[in-house]
Amino acid sequence: MTTKSFLFNREPLWLENRHGMRHKLPYNVQSWTYEPGSLTQRLRSSYGDAVAVKILLQRWHAPFLSERRLLNLPEHRYALTREVLLHANGKPLILARTIIPVTTIKAAKSNLSQLGNRPLGEIIFSYPKLERIAMDVTLIAPSTWTQSAIAEAGIDQSIWGRRTVYAIAHKQMLVSEFFLPEVLTV
Repeated sequence: MTTKSFLFNREPLWLENRHGMRHKLPYNVQSWTYEPGSLTQRLRSSYGDAVAVKILLQRWHAPFLSERRLLNLPEHRYALTREVLLHANGKPLILARTIIPVTTIKAAKSNLSQLGNRPLGEIIFSYPKLERIAMDVTLIAPSTWTQSAIAEAGIDQSIWGRRTVYAIAHKQMLVSEFFLPEVLTV
């Protein structure tokens, strides 16, 4: 049996981004959580070309229950799942998990299934009609992460994250991003 995630022992708990949620987050977390543009571009403004992607997992399988519900996917429908670490100069910055249904890949002309080591943000923010549909927020305790993720990213405390439903040509995908302590100092 294959696991659903390199990152998680179990599905994280998410909070809907309701009115007033922003002000409950620490200021440095707000800045990243509510960043309207590409996180990759923001990282590059601080770290330049040192920003790189390490693929931790990329395969087709059924997403977590809440991910399927957000994307209106049937229970056994597979989607492309990609988990990566964005890092610079040996410093882990952001962990990310992306769920891309096949219909979204077709709408994006397959660009999303052939990313290689390119950051997803480079691709999706180039689509002129990219829509941000919804966003949730989480604070993930170390016990939720796998030992592999803890070792890869040096996790030793709870980590803030966001997940955003985007649409390209009205076809949705889910991007979850987790802000490691180093990035919150930028």
